[in-house]
Amino acid sequence: MRKLYLIIVLAFFQFGCTKENTTTATPCNCGIIISDNVQDYSVMIRNDCSGIVKLFYLNQGDWMNAYVGKNFCITNVTRW
Repeated sequence: MRKLYLIIVLAFFQFGCTKENTTTATPCNCGIIISDNVQDYSVMIRNDCSGIVKLFYLNQGDWMNAYVGKNFCITNVTRW
């Protein structure tokens, strides 16, 4: 009886469960900071999805936490 119960439980888990999608979509508004400029608080970021480099102007507080080589996301754009 235990074997039958175990077989039913294993069959349920084998066929009853769906495989979850484990791939996470990378947001296309993020990239690596490749340079910064203290005069105008700007950063050049290379997009993770497209590889395009674009200049962004930040406020002073955000610029202080944006280090060259660090991944940084721009929230007011969806992609570039």
